[in-house]
Amino acid sequence: MSQAEQITSHPKSPAVRTLRKKSRWWLNARFLFSGTIILFFVIIALFSHVLAPYDPYKMYSGRILETMSGDFWMGTDELARDVMSRLMYGATNSLSISFAAVAIAGTIGTTLGLVAAYYGGIGDMAIMRLMDVILSFPMMILAIAVVTFLGSSVPVLILVIGLLYIPGTARLVYNTTRSVKENDYVTAVRTVGAKNSRIIIRHILPNIMAPLMIHIALMLGFVIVTESGLSFLGLGPQPPEPTWGQMISVGRRYINRQPWLLISPMLVLSIIILAYNLMGDALRDILDPKMKKR
Repeated sequence: MSQAEQITSHPKSPAVRTLRKKSRWWLNARFLFSGTIILFFVIIALFSHVLAPYDPYKMYSGRILETMSGDFWMGTDELARDVMSRLMYGATNSLSISFAAVAIAGTIGTTLGLVAAYYGGIGDMAIMRLMDVILSFPMMILAIAVVTFLGSSVPVLILVIGLLYIPGTARLVYNTTRSVKENDYVTAVRTVGAKNSRIIIRHILPNIMAPLMIHIALMLGFVIVTESGLSFLGLGPQPPEPTWGQMISVGRRYINRQPWLLISPMLVLSIIILAYNLMGDALRDILDPKMKKR
């Protein structure tokens, strides 16, 4: 084994050592609480077709806007459809859109931030100035304009939301990479002739994972708010496909007659956003003890 391979194959980076020492991360109360909630919603989203008590698209004659009862635990909507079943199917649509959008933002944003910070030069200036231009526009207004122009469909919604959150991720990765690449262990492996791709993947990327993981957890909350806002405005998946934002939009019109029609989607949306934020705080405490003490 060459000298470069010996150095680069030995994970001495601070982040790797820190993560290995976190053998009791499961004792963090906020991590357990938020993780349980997120897992609960993910299970519902994955198995909504099995767990839903009724067909979310079926209309039950003569049972419009019923309140909670033994037959319909969360009542029925304006078209006599079961609210609980639609909430479960709405979890499938809302969570899948948010996860896909975050995957796009995280992958592309991380790649752009790493390339710009590590190589610098004209590429650095071009990439980061483009990110600044996108960040200069109000996010929701830009999303509304683009979705209106391209048409409201699930693929378009995922693509637009994902692209809008790329600059924030790229900026975070850029700043942390510029700091990490000046560390001694990176200088050492560069000196002995390690390839740039190996340095980025084996030494820089693992050391920026802590802030990146926190950012992604928090970004999930922002993304699902964006998706729900667009669905509320009628720019998300079209009826009869249920989403939480769309259910809130419908429920506000019947708040006096069937308040649970509005309260239920607002409640589940608030709970999942709270869980994402608590997960971000928990990851910050686990991966960055100095921040916890501060």
